[in-house]
Amino acid sequence: MLDYDKEAEAYDASRGGEARAEAAADAVLGLIPDSPAGPGGPAGPGSSAAPDRSGRLLDLACGTGIVTRRLAAARPALQVVGADRAPGMARRAAARLPGSIALADSRQLPFNDGTFDAVTTVWLLHLIADTGEVRAIVSECARVLRPGGVYVTTVDKAAAHDVGSDIDAVLAPRPRRPVTDAADAVTAHAAAHGLLPAGQAVFTGRGQGRSPRSTIADLRRGWFTVLRPGDPRVEEFAARLAALPDQDRRRPDPCFAVRAFRKPAAG
Repeated sequence: MLDYDKEAEAYDASRGGEARAEAAADAVLGLIPDSPAGPGGPAGPGSSAAPDRSGRLLDLACGTGIVTRRLAAARPALQVVGADRAPGMARRAAARLPGSIALADSRQLPFNDGTFDAVTTVWLLHLIADTGEVRAIVSECARVLRPGGVYVTTVDKAAAHDVGSDIDAVLAPRPRRPVTDAADAVTAHAAAHGLLPAGQAVFTGRGQGRSPRSTIADLRRGWFTVLRPGDPRVEEFAARLAALPDQDRRRPDPCFAVRAFRKPAAG
């Protein structure tokens, strides 16, 4: 996995910036009702506190907060909290949403059961190599959801980048990381923790189309493959990419998939 503390400073510019963040936030929000658990929804098992009528949303693995900020701006009635385990990312997110960002490990969240009306994980599950850890993350998301709440996550991220281009044809034989965010697998993990399918959406990763030259640079950084930087096979792929026409022309943008799951209302 990349060192996301080191990636933090250049992360937004290298991942489509505000255009991609806008598309992602719009897709996510389209799957979250204005009042996810209903006004005055239950405050969690065993709670005697007064209902929180404003609603709460957790954007888990929020990164720099570029999407989190848009979620908060679009739904001012929601109290939006971002969480990330990389201090560098959390610092940048906190500059965008002061007082609303926490350092947290997605496998063991520092929140009580039934705290949130909605939980989102945008581009998290594909980073986790171990299926057991993916299950643990989904379990935690289900645990901190209120009955009637909604969990929204991106799925099938690696597949989205295969757009049928000449670059994809060159990269096809490369060794790949195990796919841990396949939609069917995530749906099964959600079902195991009582979450039921509640919708799906797609959005374009604006500015994310690859050019041969940018792909060569990314391969040498260790992206798209399990080959380590410096492996001779990296340079073999790089040579084939360098032979493609239009070295700086970006191929089509990927189209990302999003799934929503609802926690059944109590009773």
